[in-house]
Amino acid sequence: MSDTVKQPETLDDIRTLLWEQYGGENKRITDADYDRTLAVKCINGIFVGRKTENVVMYRGIPYVGRQPVGELRWKAPVEAVPDDGVYEAFYNAKSAYGNGQLETGSLYYMDEDCLYLNIWKSDEASDEKKPVMVWIHGGAFEAGGTVDPMFDCHNFVKENPDVIVVTIAYRLGVFGFLHLSHLPDGKDYQDSQNIGLLDQIMALKWVHENIAGFGGDPSNVTIFGESAGAASCTLLPLIKGSHAYLRRVIAESGSINLTRSTEEAIECTDKLMEALGCSTVADLLKIDAEKLLETASSLLFLYQFPERDGRHLPKETFEACANGAMKDIDYLVGCNKDEMDFFVYSFGLDGWDEWVTRRKKGKLALLPEEEKALIDSYRNDVKGDSYEPDSRLFSQSWFNAPIIRLSEEQTKAGGKAYTYYFTPESPDPIMKCGHAIELATVFNHPEMSAETGRVFDETFSRTLRKMWVQFAKTGNPSLSAEQSPDGKAKEWPLYDLDNKRVMVFDEFNVRAEKENTMKIVDWDRTYFLTKYYCI
Repeated sequence: MSDTVKQPETLDDIRTLLWEQYGGENKRITDADYDRTLAVKCINGIFVGRKTENVVMYRGIPYVGRQPVGELRWKAPVEAVPDDGVYEAFYNAKSAYGNGQLETGSLYYMDEDCLYLNIWKSDEASDEKKPVMVWIHGGAFEAGGTVDPMFDCHNFVKENPDVIVVTIAYRLGVFGFLHLSHLPDGKDYQDSQNIGLLDQIMALKWVHENIAGFGGDPSNVTIFGESAGAASCTLLPLIKGSHAYLRRVIAESGSINLTRSTEEAIECTDKLMEALGCSTVADLLKIDAEKLLETASSLLFLYQFPERDGRHLPKETFEACANGAMKDIDYLVGCNKDEMDFFVYSFGLDGWDEWVTRRKKGKLALLPEEEKALIDSYRNDVKGDSYEPDSRLFSQSWFNAPIIRLSEEQTKAGGKAYTYYFTPESPDPIMKCGHAIELATVFNHPEMSAETGRVFDETFSRTLRKMWVQFAKTGNPSLSAEQSPDGKAKEWPLYDLDNKRVMVFDEFNVRAEKENTMKIVDWDRTYFLTKYYCI
């Protein structure tokens, strides 16, 4: 029986089943009666996992020495400390506080005590250390968690026993990305605007120092993620010292544009302070987590993104990429055909219209008239339902154009970028090939695809996963005929500045094409929006 959870109908049902499946608290083992074949010695303890079929999983391993509670709220993560104790690694840890207004909010109980990771490995003996794939979940930097049944990696590792997979949690929203240094007593909070990313770096450091005990190769780590997780994966190589802990990046529908300026971050903080009646960090520290979350959610903080602070992230991320900051990291990046249709589907048409109205009153309203004219021209050429012009526009500005620009800048700098375009559709007339639709395919959860009314072709799905794994192993996602699930070689060309070739994940025709054949980005009318990051 697979250690997965079939997705029930309601969020409450999900939480109930997750508690039944994973609920509990990992405890210290004080007697000698435990399975030493499932025990791994790490810097901060000996952790004992559980085995289902041929896959061993370790849940809820702390990767820090102290959890970010009390006086450590909004402080950089603390390194793990030596410990010779023996501990259970049976249960998923508490989830980071996430925006309860988002459907992707926590599927489990939430706490500030949240910096933990999970590991899946095959129990098959191997003489060589295995490549490691570290998953960083999405959720707009405000929601989500490793306990999401989608990110149970049992099926993935069972099919691909030649890799080890790790999933990591990190602080979210106002707990992970709140600018505080401008406040009267904020001088000791120089990192708060990006501590969610620093959590991720600390998790990667723990993996680097400990994964060999699980059979993993610390010199061959690929980080992969979707949406905010993909943005994290593309941003982490811009942080000083990160290259020691990672070698490759797989970014699904997210890029280095999903950030905000210091001015935007301060504006959000000031609104939160006013709503809470606070004036100092000391005041904020007295507010309990539930109140902070409730207040931030009510203010529609849907863009508590990492900050281009000039301290951890460069002020201009695309420029840093063009200057070679990431050229020694291999990239595999891409987007889905109808990214923003997911948000139309999720928000509902009225909610979508409200979201678009807010966005148009923001940066779009401040654009020069000639740029507004380009946008109007683009929207006027989009056919379909009333929501389509805006959905296509924001797909371009948030996902398509930035991802192509990342490939362009990385290539110009002398680095490697493999680029893809995912096209299979859900039967839902609004969702189509929207944001995140590929996740069930990536993690080998066909039962979750079935809920949308569509299970993608098995050979196609295995091909995608095989390419992800091949990239993690070698840095090249191409498959020989012997490696390919359909027995046909799949040559994935590097993105190049002349032909701009991408791999098209068509359900029944995976192939390489020129970008202009697929019209992924409108070079004349939307590409320029990347200079505004998240417009």
